[in-house]
Amino acid sequence: MLCAPPTTLQARDFAKLSDDLTVSMIGDLLASGSISPRLTAQTKRQVLSTVAEIAARSFSLKAPRVFDALLEREALGSTGVGHGVAIPHARVEGLDRMRGIFARIVPPVDYDAVDDEPVDLVFALLSPPENGSEHLRALARIARALRSAELRSQLRGASSGDAIRAILVRDSRPSAA
Repeated sequence: MLCAPPTTLQARDFAKLSDDLTVSMIGDLLASGSISPRLTAQTKRQVLSTVAEIAARSFSLKAPRVFDALLEREALGSTGVGHGVAIPHARVEGLDRMRGIFARIVPPVDYDAVDDEPVDLVFALLSPPENGSEHLRALARIARALRSAELRSQLRGASSGDAIRAILVRDSRPSAA
């Protein structure tokens, strides 16, 4: 017996489930103290410095080490991916697993993004040096999620770190029927 190909509705449901799981996994990278709902900075360098300070506080790292790693990666090319989003990332000694820092920048800053638009949403990804392919998969998940205009809008409209975390974590438990 042959199975019928998936209907458009089924394909959309699968894509939404995939997006929901991606967002849930992204939220797992964030600690409660690693979200800054209103970061004020004038330059990309200040943004990265503050992200490094948040990482130091949240994950017991050395801020200068994180800052240098982020700058080193940024020197290879801007991590401003467009639509007001940047995804700075680096491999950092002292981490036992991947970690994330999310910041909403007010007002947006010039970040040398690919579309030349200022950046107001930053999701930094830090990984242990040995996390090669896992680091790349996480970057792809983050980029895919933040391509969603709806998600970006929700993040820009969130009123607190808890609200941002709720948007990024989304409860992935199945609901009772």
